[in-house]
Amino acid sequence: MELLPALAISSSGLTAERLRLDLIANNLANINTTRTPRGGPYRRQVPIFAEKLREAMGSGPGTGPVAGSPPDQAPGRGVEVAVIAEDNSPPRLVYDPSHPDADANGYVHLPNINIVNEMVDMITASRAYEANVTALNAAKAMTLKALEIGR
Repeated sequence: MELLPALAISSSGLTAERLRLDLIANNLANINTTRTPRGGPYRRQVPIFAEKLREAMGSGPGTGPVAGSPPDQAPGRGVEVAVIAEDNSPPRLVYDPSHPDADANGYVHLPNINIVNEMVDMITASRAYEANVTALNAAKAMTLKALEIGR
């Protein structure tokens, strides 16, 4: 059993979840931003995660990195953020004709951010972060115990 790749996989999960938490904080900070440099209201940002795959060591069945596994089922190396996407849902409309960014009908286009969804996402991201810390600590403890065997 390789322990150092387990550390790398957990650390990639920590990095991805930290970015996810940063994006959630950014979304919450811009919940009332009605004007951006691109024009229009702020748009909610979400990370799209992708698995980091190991390179297959062969081309035929049974030649993958794990004995007997096909190359297309090679074990992964963790997770990475493939892209930071913008949520395409429509902006919230609030009637406020006195607002400087109100349209001709008196509606203000506010960001498409729902605070409840953001809080749920924040809880799941923090739980995933905690799970990765636990896995990292377990792998570290196993590595230390393995090193003690050699004494």
